[in-house]
Amino acid sequence: MNSFELNKILGALLGTCLVLLAVHIAAGAVFTPAPPAKPGYVIAVKAEQPTQSSSTSAAPAEQPIEAMLPTATVKQGEADVKVCETCHNLGKGQGAKIGPDLYGVVGRPVASEAGFNYSSALKAKGGTWTFDALNVWLTDPRADVPGTLMTFAGLPSEKQRADVIDYLNSNSDKPLPLPKPAQAAPAKPATSTAASNPSSSSAPVSPAAPTPAAPAAPAAPAGSSSNAPAPPQTNAPPAGQGSPAPPK
Repeated sequence: MNSFELNKILGALLGTCLVLLAVHIAAGAVFTPAPPAKPGYVIAVKAEQPTQSSSTSAAPAEQPIEAMLPTATVKQGEADVKVCETCHNLGKGQGAKIGPDLYGVVGRPVASEAGFNYSSALKAKGGTWTFDALNVWLTDPRADVPGTLMTFAGLPSEKQRADVIDYLNSNSDKPLPLPKPAQAAPAKPATSTAASNPSSSSAPVSPAAPTPAAPAAPAAPAGSSSNAPAPPQTNAPPAGQGSPAPPK
């Protein structure tokens, strides 16, 4: 192959490349998309309107332990307290395990079991394991005493805590009497409404206008019946008679 034939082949290839490049540039100029004003994609999400029931509903307030203990059962508490036996002994004189012995814990001073190394946070708590103190402790020990070494997550159920506390109270030589629910506060007197609204009590009430009494007839003086003047005489005929006839 001579150089002339080679130059023709190379020229054809170069021309083809130039044509393709020109077509590409022309196509890019014609079909160039407009750049977006804000890069990225906008995904429309329909906002969910909160239902009226969810917005108005409120979490029920927890009842005091005094109100839950009358309905608690020792048998159910004995079954629920099984979760505590992993770290505690419940029998009398069995001693401590990972945690102190729980026999007679209700009414016992906090962090007072002999021979057990309590955390400094629990020692600083002080007080006595009353029904209410145990209820708060069993709800969330780490929230009640920050820094405690007890890793138990707690019992969120009010009924379950009441059953466990009722059983722990019975698991003693001298069970304590169950506390009575607090009595309802007496109703306030009706005058408190007026006292709480000074604008209504400060306005004076105008008295009702008295009804004028009819004037009494003057009393006749003594002896007026004899001294009273006689009524004037008239020419009217007596009743039942006609007028006198004129004289003829």
